[in-house]
Amino acid sequence: MPKRILTGTVTSDKTDKTVTVLVERRVKHPLYGKIIKRSKKYHAHDEKNEFVTGDKVRIEETKPISKTKTWAVKDRLVASRGTEVEADLDVAEATPGGAE
Repeated sequence: MPKRILTGTVTSDKTDKTVTVLVERRVKHPLYGKIIKRSKKYHAHDEKNEFVTGDKVRIEETKPISKTKTWAVKDRLVASRGTEVEADLDVAEATPGGAE
């Protein structure tokens, strides 16, 4: 059986080796037909404590790590504001005039 992969935003990184990820999904209301947002928070394992609040990440289902953790962070999709991704630094250094 394949592992589920979800995309969400890190809302808390205060605990050691754990991040809280908010996953939002859009569903159609059964009676009125309007598209509404539903959200759920998941605790995901972050071995190196490298993800911070505001990062957009992908999480993958794993075997239970603790009572509440059954997900692990797979990778970062978008960095939060105020933090720079290593790839952006390489582009700025490669630009002849530097970053403007």
